[in-house]
Amino acid sequence: MKSQAASSSSCEWPSGDPLMIDYHDREWGNPVHDDRKHFEFILLDCFQAGLSWRTVLHKRENFRKAFDQFDFRKIAGYGQVKKDALLQDAGIIRNKAKINASILNASLFLEIRKEFGSFDAYIWQFTGGRTIHNKWKRLGDIPVTSKESDAMSRDLIRRGFKFVGSTICYSYMQAAGMVNDHMVHCFRHQEVKRKNEK
Repeated sequence: MKSQAASSSSCEWPSGDPLMIDYHDREWGNPVHDDRKHFEFILLDCFQAGLSWRTVLHKRENFRKAFDQFDFRKIAGYGQVKKDALLQDAGIIRNKAKINASILNASLFLEIRKEFGSFDAYIWQFTGGRTIHNKWKRLGDIPVTSKESDAMSRDLIRRGFKFVGSTICYSYMQAAGMVNDHMVHCFRHQEVKRKNEK
């Protein structure tokens, strides 16, 4: 059976990679309202900095295992022994600064939950609690930042988060469905809109 993402009625960026196609078809752009899922994307986007999403996606399940299923409570408590183990784990991206940043970000994530009740309540304020549905016709039209990602980045940096520049924040917004950046001709563009209407 031919994947819809391989056809002309889809975004072009999966480029024939089965894992990327599956991610595009089932996940990218779906509105996220679960805090553990939010943290998963924060952690993965931290490691993506300077790399391709394809690289990170192909190591995603290794990250899931290495970082306790993205349990931010456990990650916030990681000590030196766990840090050393992560640096020796060939299945993930062994970058000391990004490992340390992910542990710090988990602690700050918990602080936001205490302040707002959930990270979800905090993060969606940057788009007014709704998905921004864009109408891009070409891949090259999609921006790498927006005024919303700029504001998100500034606030996260103010709170002490690391690896949260505006470009990373915009990528996060795309993944978490805060913006719908599927091409207008893509079958997923309308699917995501319908998910928001439920």
